[in-house]
Amino acid sequence: MQIGVYGSGYLGTVISACLADFGTPVTCCDSEASRILEMAQGKVRFFEKNLEEVIRRNVRAGRLVYSTDLESFARRAGIIFFAHDSSDKLGEIAVRVAELAYKPPVLVIVTPVPVGTAARVLKQLSAAGKKAILVSQPVFLTNGCAMEDFNWPDRIVLGTASNDAIQMLKQIYHPLVMRGVPLIITNHETAELVREAATAFIATKISFINEIAALCEHVNADAVHLSLALGLDKKIGPRCLQAGAGMGGRFAHSDMDSLAELAGNKGIDLKVLAAARAVNNDLAERLVNKIAQMLRSIDNKEIGILGLAFKPNTNSVAGSSSLQLAQSLLARGARVHAYDPVAIPEARLQLNGAVKYCESPYAAAERADA
Repeated sequence: MQIGVYGSGYLGTVISACLADFGTPVTCCDSEASRILEMAQGKVRFFEKNLEEVIRRNVRAGRLVYSTDLESFARRAGIIFFAHDSSDKLGEIAVRVAELAYKPPVLVIVTPVPVGTAARVLKQLSAAGKKAILVSQPVFLTNGCAMEDFNWPDRIVLGTASNDAIQMLKQIYHPLVMRGVPLIITNHETAELVREAATAFIATKISFINEIAALCEHVNADAVHLSLALGLDKKIGPRCLQAGAGMGGRFAHSDMDSLAELAGNKGIDLKVLAAARAVNNDLAERLVNKIAQMLRSIDNKEIGILGLAFKPNTNSVAGSSSLQLAQSLLARGARVHAYDPVAIPEARLQLNGAVKYCESPYAAAERADA
């Protein structure tokens, strides 16, 4: 079966590469010709561990091709994954694909979308006199380990009423299903809500351990040992239970914004989410205050920052606590110099040249007051 992936941003690039690595022919389509050409040449505009190697391997094997020809793409693909980084124009693209396809296409929405998106797209298709089978599939990919997350997922969630679509996706995900990965079949709205709820829960967990770590400093407790002890409790688990950086990532804040907006529109007050976000937003300022307390003053002090991405093995600085820290330090008169192995170009765009960038962690630490 020929698989189509529409979108050549972060999400589409990762998903098309991983699906091709299952041994299935995949076409990745987008209207942005320059990006598609770069991808066909094995050039990736962002850093993700192991991604470039997987793309080149599958392009060489002929399993992964890139195209800007939407008509051919819509007619050849047995199933199409919508994997744009943004849900803008999702309905319009679905209508266009349905117009070009020989029969009602199976469209799998993996783009992060607000609850109600599938219902809205179905209405747009109906208004245009077109039909399609829609599946809502939230994907849970973490920058820096997206390839591992795709190949070793905790679960696969499919929101659809179509048995035919379920069987097609079971065939595609056969390597994962045979490995025992749980498959959850539900409706569109539940599948759409799962991702946002999962993001909110992780943010709550991270905010909780950061608040407890702050308490540890005042009672002579060891936050690392405390996190270890809590994480060994099977009801809690160790992941995302280390004090330090706050919640970040390409889609994290948009997921939480969407969930908060949905709840507000329905008259539901998500107090826990609001508190978790407040803690997350205050982390950088709390650290600046600690530095100021140790140095007595931050003004004209040399401060080194090791790491600018929001986590290791990615160049994404979306929601990065390091960038928030740098901005707070600069606002107080500090001279900031920083190092990151892959994220400096992205950081430059956000920090407007106010930071001195170093070629090694040793250079960033040299002559630093903190």
